[in-house]
Amino acid sequence: MKVLVLFMCIGVFLFASGTIEGDIERQPLNISAIVMFLLFVGATLMITYWASKRTKTASDFYTAGGGITGFQNGLAIAGDYMSAASFLGISGLVYLAGYDGLIYSIGFLVGWPIILFLISERLRNLGKYTFADVASFRLKQEPIRILAAFGAIATVILYLIAQMVGSGKLIELLFGLPYEYAVILVGVLMILYVTFGGMLATTWVQIIKAGLLLSGATFMAVAVLYHFDFSFEKLFSSAVKVHDKGKDIMSPGGLVSDPVSAISLGVALMFGTAGLPHILMRFFTVSDAKEARKSVFFATGFIGYFYILTFIIGFGAIVMVLKNPEYLDLAKQAMSGGSPLIGGKNMAAIHLSHAVGGDFFLGFISAVAFATILAVVSGLTLAGASAISHDLYANVFEKGVCDEVKEMRVSKIATVLLGIIAIGLGIAFEKQNIAFVVGLAFAIAASSNFPVLFLSMFWSKLTTRGAVVGGVSGLATAIILVILGPIVWIDILGYEEAIFPYKYPALFSVTVAFVFIWLFSITDNSKRARKDKAGFMAQDIRSQTGIGAEGASSH
Repeated sequence: MKVLVLFMCIGVFLFASGTIEGDIERQPLNISAIVMFLLFVGATLMITYWASKRTKTASDFYTAGGGITGFQNGLAIAGDYMSAASFLGISGLVYLAGYDGLIYSIGFLVGWPIILFLISERLRNLGKYTFADVASFRLKQEPIRILAAFGAIATVILYLIAQMVGSGKLIELLFGLPYEYAVILVGVLMILYVTFGGMLATTWVQIIKAGLLLSGATFMAVAVLYHFDFSFEKLFSSAVKVHDKGKDIMSPGGLVSDPVSAISLGVALMFGTAGLPHILMRFFTVSDAKEARKSVFFATGFIGYFYILTFIIGFGAIVMVLKNPEYLDLAKQAMSGGSPLIGGKNMAAIHLSHAVGGDFFLGFISAVAFATILAVVSGLTLAGASAISHDLYANVFEKGVCDEVKEMRVSKIATVLLGIIAIGLGIAFEKQNIAFVVGLAFAIAASSNFPVLFLSMFWSKLTTRGAVVGGVSGLATAIILVILGPIVWIDILGYEEAIFPYKYPALFSVTVAFVFIWLFSITDNSKRARKDKAGFMAQDIRSQTGIGAEGASSH
């Protein structure tokens, strides 16, 4: 069956590659890119077949049976985080704005110590499959799981929209495949990985992709430094000479000009990282809390190293791409802002790969960029399916009567539905400016998921009422402020002036969430509140030792 699907995918790809139409200026057909793309798809489908033979129980499906090592999980987590947006986007921002591009990579990275030092051990000891297991450990199951599942699904769908649109545009540009075919192909492969292989297949796809991406980015960075005799001074001075902004590319303040926006962006990136459901879910794939800590240690190292590479790649592209007449159109696009996703500045890394390694390396990086998107959407889909099947179906709608077989069946159905929804939204949003989507996903994760999760583990006075009111308030505030902000209100709806003046709402929405959780918890004197507070000691013992009750006070 899987071999048949593979040949169908190859057939559709080769047939459609000859159909060059639409308004995107595509690359000349790159045979090496297509061959590497097909090799990756074939290899990952074989991994999925192998994983399907080892995925028998719910634990296997959701968490790979807890058999992933700390190093493997750290590499997979890094793979989850090193998306195409990071690889193409961060290097593109550096290419466009110089030093300022670092604010995004640093914001992403500083979220990891929060997970490492504060929540990884407790998360692993308290949870089973999803972060809702942890948030609802001592609180009332139904409302907390519904809130957590809604936050997880909203984050997943928003993130999926960005990834699907990005994958469609990237494949359309690089391989000549029509946008709709590209989105459908990604959706079908994503459904196959998750439905048949579960977390085991998703993890190994991420590991392979992370290895390929780190290897390719390392080669590019070394090639750039070799060109400048491994002197950062020569690299930066050459970039200043050729860039339109001159010395300004070495100064901060161009992308985020006011302190409120800078702090708000930092809050979203920091706390949003600690609230992403597909990242949190990975801590349940290891055997114990020690391996969970190792996971974050290795992930932090890999991600930090990767963002250093993107900084070098971005500055290398400024010099080596802008100096090359072959890429003058790219330069003009980039300096004028380019496409919000794939065109212009975000193609800097792709063009640099051709400058340093010719057609073969361009093909390799193009295939890796596609693999990056494919691996990330698989992890997102699994997290969304888990929220639907485990949190909602098994623990809310069919609590006490749902067995593993039913739960896994629902999870696979949810995977297919999420895949179809992702394909539909990816096609529907093709012509839209979706720059706000990833920002909204991080804002929801920071404003709804993280406060409830964090306080459920560390604050003894948290109550179910406080968690629900605060989580819903943070979620609603984030969504409303994004709609009223400049990206949606001006850029999409066409109004002249935004009601809310800042692009990034996290500073306000996270504050609302924490304040409302505190207020509605300390004023809650109900019987349920007393039970919530009394359960903290047992939870605290289990969170630190892994030994204790299974959250019996929740019911």
